[in-house]
Amino acid sequence: MVVHAAAPCPIPIKQGMIDWLGPILIEYYSCTETIGTTLCDTKSWQKYPGTVGKAVMGVVHIVGENGEELPAGQEGLVYFSGGPKFSYHKDPARTAEAYNSLGWATVGDIGKLNADGYLFLTDRKSNMIISGGVNVYPQETENVLMTHPAVLDVAVIGTPHDDLGEEVRAVVQLRDGIEQSSALAQQLIFFCREQLSAIKCPRVVDFKSELPREPNGKLLKRHLRDEYRTLHARLNTRQ
Repeated sequence: MVVHAAAPCPIPIKQGMIDWLGPILIEYYSCTETIGTTLCDTKSWQKYPGTVGKAVMGVVHIVGENGEELPAGQEGLVYFSGGPKFSYHKDPARTAEAYNSLGWATVGDIGKLNADGYLFLTDRKSNMIISGGVNVYPQETENVLMTHPAVLDVAVIGTPHDDLGEEVRAVVQLRDGIEQSSALAQQLIFFCREQLSAIKCPRVVDFKSELPREPNGKLLKRHLRDEYRTLHARLNTRQ
């Protein structure tokens, strides 16, 4: 078997892995806090492409903005009940924020359940971009851009914009031998718009030689966001 986790895998990439390796992929979703776990074998994934599986530890609940539990098909915060209790080291306030009045816990992921109880992840709430009053979850956009043959790695973030509040920006690491250019940036924008609504697609594409990641591979989007916010503040000061 081959086990993968840590982030939702784009559907075309996972299907390519199955075509190459056979139906031996096992995917799980969990977190350092171990509030719950879902598991998905290849057969289940092929039945419900994009799912991260059904709960094998704890019970999954999708919760709306007003704290109400949402029915199948609606997106909200992913909570688990019945899992192990946890606390953040010397941070009782953050610990309290992770639990609701029913004792269910969340780490801030957004997702939905289907009618058969399979979980689909959308993104982290902290990654949400608010552009022109519209909520944009960048994971879907990243999944599309990752399938472009020129792209090795990508982060889609919200960066300050005077009119929109935030604009959708893609920061792209190209594959070896691919030259960055304004023409390629436009090509990536059009590539995205062929598959997603315009509001979800980047207005701007920047190129970097390498994206900031932790040793375990986790993308450090906050470093990129901080970099652009600092740059925006400097430009406004000069004006």
